[in-house]
Amino acid sequence: MQQFKVSGMSCGHCARAVTQAIKALDPAAQVDVDLAAGLVQVDSDVPVAQLEAAIRGEGYEVSAP
Repeated sequence: MQQFKVSGMSCGHCARAVTQAIKALDPAAQVDVDLAAGLVQVDSDVPVAQLEAAIRGEGYEVSAP
């Protein structure tokens, strides 16, 4: 399980965009987005760098939790 601090997420559309970007890399990934805390938890075998790149590709900033 990987956890990311994601800046800029504020609504359901943001959560869906991040989830879909991660699932494009790994359709079986389990993704939990906590908008209030700005956290995204991902259970996937995809390397962390690729997950971060997918989130950044949607226009969000990623930092260590």
